[in-house]
Amino acid sequence: MIVAEPKPLQEVALSVSGYKNVLILGCGTCVTVCLTGGDKEAHILAEELSASTYFDGKPPSFIVKTIERQCEKDMVEAYLDIPQDIDAILSTACGAGVQTVSEVFKDIPVLPALNTTFLGSFDEPGVWREKCQGCGNCILALTAGICPIARCAKRLLNGPCGGSSKGKCEINPDIDCAWHLIIERLERLGRTDHLSRIIPARDWSTDRDGGPRKLVRPDRVSSISQ
Repeated sequence: MIVAEPKPLQEVALSVSGYKNVLILGCGTCVTVCLTGGDKEAHILAEELSASTYFDGKPPSFIVKTIERQCEKDMVEAYLDIPQDIDAILSTACGAGVQTVSEVFKDIPVLPALNTTFLGSFDEPGVWREKCQGCGNCILALTAGICPIARCAKRLLNGPCGGSSKGKCEINPDIDCAWHLIIERLERLGRTDHLSRIIPARDWSTDRDGGPRKLVRPDRVSSISQ
């Protein structure tokens, strides 16, 4: 899932300063799971921002709505009704959700309440860890389901560096060495033969380095349009 964290309240207050009526828009998927942007968090944010201490003068009037996903244009168009007097939307979605809502409501400023951080998973109460960088060429079948692109500080593809020690990364001793984890799991699975397979130099054109990416499924486009 996409993991995000709240922006500092002072920064958020500054972004909505000068508007009279602000819709705080919650998102019901990823950011709900990581406890930063769901309906409950959107109401808490409205209560916190209503404190006049964050504004020079009267704070904006806030109302709260939440839809299931802000990153789906069809869902935003179908389920989000904006009251006529709203002059700004404060989105608690990831960056993709903010931009999608902006595309639908072109004449209303859409402002982010969160900082989007990474693709990760919920590992333990209150802890989310990065697991994927969305690089576009997945090698998890060779690395025991553990991604060295996201979880190795050096993004090494063919084994650990010389700086790891006792299963920890030399960059930060609190971080597990990704290749230590990979080798341990390959041993557990009886697939250490994978370690003899050389992963070739990576073609980074499938990653973000090639500019904004787009996925087109011709089979789905044709079936939807019929």
